[in-house]
Amino acid sequence: MTGLPERTWHLYLIECRNGHYYAGITNDLEARYAAHAAGKGARYTRAWPPQRLLACIEFHDRSAAAQAEFALKQLSAEE
Repeated sequence: MTGLPERTWHLYLIECRNGHYYAGITNDLEARYAAHAAGKGARYTRAWPPQRLLACIEFHDRSAAAQAEFALKQLSAEE
């Protein structure tokens, strides 16, 4: 135990201006969304800026969030 507070991780889903979706993980959702909106996020959201945050789910650690992100990205657009 390090004595540091645990950081909550989030899996988030953004609807981009082209109508497609972008999923990612972060431990600071507000800052990450602001980075996407400012054109300083992922390459995809620099080309297609976010329109709105559709959903976010909290996880206790990065590993669980990354596993959920992988599972989400395996789904078809319809699912």
